[in-house]
Order: sequence, then C-alpha cells, then structure tokens
Amino acid sequence: MRRYLKILAAIAMLFVIGIAFFAVYTKSSYGDTSLKEEEIILLNDVASTASGSWDDLSVLDGIEATTDFVVTNENGKIVYASGAADMEELTVGTAIKNHYPYQHVVNGDSVIGTVILLDNGNSLYESFRLKMIVGAAILALIILGGAAAVGVYVNDNITKPFRRMESFARNVAEGNLDEPLTMDRDNLFGAFTESFDIMREELRDSRARELELQKKERELVASLSHDLKTPITGIKLTTEVLKAKHEMNPSPESETEIEKLNTIYAKADEIDVLVNDLFAATLNDLGEFTVNCKDEESDVISEIVKRYDDKSLVSEGEIPQVMINVDVKRLSQVIGNVITNSYKYAGTKIDISYELIEGFLQMVIRDYGPGVPEDELSLIANKFYRGKKWRESDQNGNGLGLYIANTLMLKMNGELIPESRDGFIVTLLIPLS
Repeated sequence: MRRYLKILAAIAMLFVIGIAFFAVYTKSSYGDTSLKEEEIILLNDVASTASGSWDDLSVLDGIEATTDFVVTNENGKIVYASGAADMEELTVGTAIKNHYPYQHVVNGDSVIGTVILLDNGNSLYESFRLKMIVGAAILALIILGGAAAVGVYVNDNITKPFRRMESFARNVAEGNLDEPLTMDRDNLFGAFTESFDIMREELRDSRARELELQKKERELVASLSHDLKTPITGIKLTTEVLKAKHEMNPSPESETEIEKLNTIYAKADEIDVLVNDLFAATLNDLGEFTVNCKDEESDVISEIVKRYDDKSLVSEGEIPQVMINVDVKRLSQVIGNVITNSYKYAGTKIDISYELIEGFLQMVIRDYGPGVPEDELSLIANKFYRGKKWRESDQNGNGLGLYIANTLMLKMNGELIPESRDGFIVTLLIPLS
C-alpha cells in the first residue's frame, strides 16, 4: 500500500506540473488578433462620425458599440471615451503594444485624431484558457479520486487479506496452530480463508495426536527399559555365582568356563549400560528426568572418580575443599559416562584437574586418544549421535552417553564443554553452593 501511495503522489505531482506548465505556456500566447467584421464597421462608423463632428464629439454617444472605445487627438490626449472606458493617457503606440484595433480620424488630408477599440481580441481566448485550466484540474481530481478509491478497494479486499494469509502461513510454519485465520466471506478470499483455517485445525489435531502417540511410545520404551533391568541383574548375579563356584571347586574345565562366564558378564554389563542410558534419555523426553540438587562436599567427586576408575588409568589432581550444589547420583552418571567413553575410545591414561572459577568448580577430564574432528564437536552431545570414525569401527555404543551427561549438567545449572586438543577434553563446570 505504501508503494501505491507513492505512485499516486507521483501521478498527482505530474498533473500539477502539467497544469502549471499549461498555464504559463498559454499566458504568452494570444488568440486570433485579426479584426472581426463588426470591429471594422465600428471603427469606420466612429471615425466617420468623429471626423464630421470633431468639435462636438458627444454625438458619439448615439453609436451602439459592443466594445468600449476612446478617441484621441493628434497629440495622443483622450478627448472622448465611451461607456466604462478609462480616460487615462492612451497613445497609438500603447494601442499597438496591447494589440488594440485603431483607426485614424482624418479631415481632408490631415490626421486629426485616432479611434482606439479597447479590445485586443483575446478576451474570449482568455476565458477559454481559464476554462481549460479549471477543466484539466477537475479532470485530474476525478482521476486521482478514482485511483484513490481503487487503491482503497484493492487494499481492503486484496492486500489486507493477503497479509493476513501471509501472517497465518508464518504462524503455521513456526508451529503456532492455535491462532485462527480471520475469515471475511465478503471479500475475494473468503472461501480460501475458511479452507486454510480448516487446514490449521486439522494440523493442530494431527500434531496433538502425534504428540500423544510419541508420549505413549516413550512411556513404553521407559517401561521396557525398566523391566529389562531385572533379568539383566539376574544374569549378572547368576554369572557371578557360577564363577565363584568354579573358583571354589576348580576342575580341568573351570578355566574355560570362567572365561565364558566373564564374557557373559561383560555382555550383560554392556546391555545394562545401554538400558540405563535409554531409560534416562526416555525419562528426559517425558519431562520426568528429575534432578534434586543439594549442598555436598567436593570430596564426593573423588569418590565418584575412584568408583569408575576400574582400570586405574586416572591421575587426579588436588581438589579444592569447597561446597558444591549437585545431585550426587546424577553427577555420578555424568563423570561415569565421560570416563567410560575415554576407556572405550581412547584407552590411554586420563588426567583430571580442578580449578575454582567464578561461581563454579571447574573439572577438566583429559585423555590422549585420537580425539574428535572439529566439525563433529558441536554434534557429539546430540541424542544418538556417534562420530563417523566410531560408526565405522567395531566399538559398541548408542550415542546417548554424552547426551545424558550434557542434559544432566544443564539441569544442575552447570555446563559440559567438549574440546579436541592432543586428545579429547571434557570440561565440567560444577556450580558451587
């Protein structure tokens, strides 16, 4: 609409300039100044009468004239003026300059005066010119008024509905399906707006059904994950009992049996880790992954590290004696996932250092393995993401470890920062009390 108003203003300006140019141009132009027949007759009649009655020009009062005239003597002084004629000085030179018709009054061979008609022949032209200007101005106003009316109609019946539909489409694209599309059956798009609003309602209902199905699926996964823990725990316990039995009563086959039992236990342990991660991720999706933070001594971190350092590869620096605000169980999951990943993918020693920064205890966990490519660093904390190198390897994994660790740190008002520099580095910012 703004562009249309600019165009309308430009058209109006062109009309104004055109009318002004027409007025200025025609002002210096004159109509047909050739004498008309009645003017010639009037000049001859007045000149003849004045020549015969020069001493008493009052006889000219009896002449019926449609145009005022004056009579001057040979010195240019007005000696008679008809009707409303001005008695000011008027000479032949002035008459010529103003295009006034004139004729000399002669007596014999002598010129004794001049008859001058006070009409330069342009009065009709000036009237016509004025009418042209007024007519052009009125025509311009009519055209501009019509254009403005068309613009208002187009704006109300086409532009505004289109803008509403554009805003509606943006809302739909952004997932806002609760705002209805205003319908106006009287404009050109009434039927379309009704159809689009029906589509919005269908999309909203469809999304609600989809979200409900997704929730039920997650609840099913969570339920199955939870139920799987019992048989997995049973398998691990049975394996440990059988292993202890063979160790207490050795036989020629005991060594082979113990090796098999160790393999069964390791696989069951992998399944247990997978189920735990899957269960935690599903609870997070359902919004039921709760974190209960409370004040704890920082020594609890060292206890967690020792619990997961079953290969004795961790070298831990001195930890500052401070109070931290964490959920110990969830922090244990975070540190356990990071150390387990380093064992699995790097297999090198692990250095852990601590430092106090503003409001946080910074814990830096570093291994010396191949690290992670720079273009994958921003993705490794995504759910189910595994780096290309590890997808192509024979290492087992589900892509949930760092996702869960990152989620838990955020829920505890902390942060997990991955880096790849001469190995893989994970920095944990643990909030202080």
